[in-house]
Amino acid sequence: MQHPDFHPAQNKDQGPVSGILARFGARHYLGLTGLALLGAALWLPLPQPEPLLAPAPTPVDNAALDAKLDLAPRRDLPLSVAQLALQVVPELAWQNAMIRSGDSLSALFKRNQLNPRDLHDIMQLPIASEVLRKVLPGRQLSFSLDGHGQLQAIRYEQDALNSLVIQRDGGQFVAKQISKPVVTREQFGSATITSSLFAAGQSAGLPDSVIMELANIFGYDIDFVLDLRAGDQFALAYEERLVDGTPVSPGPILAAEFVNQGERYRAVRYVDSSGRASYFTPDGKSLRKAFLRAPVPFSRVSSNFNLARKHPILNKIRAHKGVDYGAPAGTPIYAAGDGRVSFIGIKGGYGRLVALQHGNQYTTHYAHLSRYAKGLRAGSRVRQGEIIGYVGASGLATAPHLHYEFLVNGVHRNPRTVPLPQAEPVAAAERDRFIAAIQGPLLRLDARTRVLLAQAR
Repeated sequence: MQHPDFHPAQNKDQGPVSGILARFGARHYLGLTGLALLGAALWLPLPQPEPLLAPAPTPVDNAALDAKLDLAPRRDLPLSVAQLALQVVPELAWQNAMIRSGDSLSALFKRNQLNPRDLHDIMQLPIASEVLRKVLPGRQLSFSLDGHGQLQAIRYEQDALNSLVIQRDGGQFVAKQISKPVVTREQFGSATITSSLFAAGQSAGLPDSVIMELANIFGYDIDFVLDLRAGDQFALAYEERLVDGTPVSPGPILAAEFVNQGERYRAVRYVDSSGRASYFTPDGKSLRKAFLRAPVPFSRVSSNFNLARKHPILNKIRAHKGVDYGAPAGTPIYAAGDGRVSFIGIKGGYGRLVALQHGNQYTTHYAHLSRYAKGLRAGSRVRQGEIIGYVGASGLATAPHLHYEFLVNGVHRNPRTVPLPQAEPVAAAERDRFIAAIQGPLLRLDARTRVLLAQAR
């Protein structure tokens, strides 16, 4: 057994350090070494770390990440992406130039001290040339210059929806058309007739074009000159178009109802599978007939169909084989139906006359015109509702009016009472699609009508 005071024999080559280790032991030595290193660290300045190059970021799908972590969208960032982009590419500063009557673009450029060479380059662009040659007085042409007065961009608002923007891109100009997004919503209107359809529609806040369309829809069945009575009512749902929350134009009527002298007429718009839109009764009959009842809207009947009428100028009995519609000179006259011009010119007491042939059976005459529609000639094909001339007092006429005749197989008939041939109903192949499409507009129209009736009680 080894004695506790026994120490192994030491190497005779051990130096002073070995003696210290032997005397103080390893633990004392390590403790002193640690104190020395700590002092050096406190005394010596710390070296600044070298900046590390971050690896290129990997694209992250933030929406997917948020969904995975069940996080709400981050809305508390100090800058949105759009704001950050504006800091990098500042918005152009625009100046407005009003287009005056008789203005040319060169005059406008000169007035605003813009370089005519830029105008020349811009007008070489097909889109720009087509639009800017038709600028309208009262509109604005906006332009943007850089710090040296060089033209950078031009903006012209063609209408409420469309704008032309021309921007400098390096050494050349680039043109593009920008269309604002259009939002549609359904609007409703109703009124009771007291004096005229037009006055009632305006009192209901309806746009003029919607009132005209209402008259066109029911114009095959109702003569708005003679058939209208005080107390007649109408209700309709129509489409309204908005840009930036502001109404810009009315769309088509979707469904309508008209009560005339106690008789109820209903119409609903249907767009078939080929994209063609027409108006039908709820049971699928077409509201469009082959002929309009009156070729001059919102006029008055100055003389009815009368085979025993005394002529106001000749002062003798002469059959009046048509209907006279009194209207201001220059009022447009519409073709009562699809057809071909069989005669155009002066014809005795009729003055300026247009005769239309509608197939083999029907003929219509339009007399006392002040002038014809531009480009109309014998043999021309016309569509129902197309302007063929204008009200006048040519021939034997005491005042401006349209004399309108309707002939069936060469025999004069009363235009106001003659049975009119019906257009085709909804095709059998479209029947199920039609019924499904019209339910919504009709139900909403009925609901709104019931509310108005309840309020009126």
